[in-house]
Amino acid sequence: MTDSKPSTGGVPVPVTPAGATSGAPAEFPPAAPAGRGMFGNQGTGDVSGFGGLVRPQHTVEDSPRPYGGYFDEVRDALEEAYPAFGEAVEHVVVDRGELTLHIRPERIAEVCQVMRDDPALRFELCSSVSGVDYLGADVRRLHVVYQLTSMTYRRRVRLEAAVSVEEPHLPSVTAVYPTADWQERETYDMFGVVFDGHPALTRILMPDDWEGHPQRKDYPLGGVPVEYKGAEIPPPDKRRSYQ
Repeated sequence: MTDSKPSTGGVPVPVTPAGATSGAPAEFPPAAPAGRGMFGNQGTGDVSGFGGLVRPQHTVEDSPRPYGGYFDEVRDALEEAYPAFGEAVEHVVVDRGELTLHIRPERIAEVCQVMRDDPALRFELCSSVSGVDYLGADVRRLHVVYQLTSMTYRRRVRLEAAVSVEEPHLPSVTAVYPTADWQERETYDMFGVVFDGHPALTRILMPDDWEGHPQRKDYPLGGVPVEYKGAEIPPPDKRRSYQ
């Protein structure tokens, strides 16, 4: 907006505020360095507040034993039931009262099969499959997270597998957990992770001819202009700069 002040004749005339620039960037902003900002915002005049966000980066390290609760029992049961445990499990992490098993990508379906079928585990339900993009923090930046629930023992565990943008392939777990069908499609749609063996891996939220994957951190910050009482509010990356 522009300010105004009375002229000599008492008629307000527009005055450009000091320090403001007119117009918006003509192109999409570059991706922000990992750990600062969000949605690729960097020096664009984005007034949403995401540009000032600072995210701490954490390295994945194995948690010391004993883990506490039922976590030791789950780890021991999987290690006993799955001979390839040492090759398949990269890390076992307990954080904020939750157990996460980091699994090698090519082994994820095998591990899910054991987690479901072994009598000492019985994780019968996969309640969620979702994606995370750790741009700049991990060479294998695309992580897929599986939330498993044992209704028999009332336990929860998280499996996590990481792939690179260059090789974004994971075995589908739909043969083990049919509930993963649409969830894998959404993760493919938003993050570009390809689930090999999925019965019908197509987009589920975006149109079939959409280019790119909107929830990747280097995807351009876009938006749809909003019209309110005759005033058009552009998306954040198209607003003018305020200094």
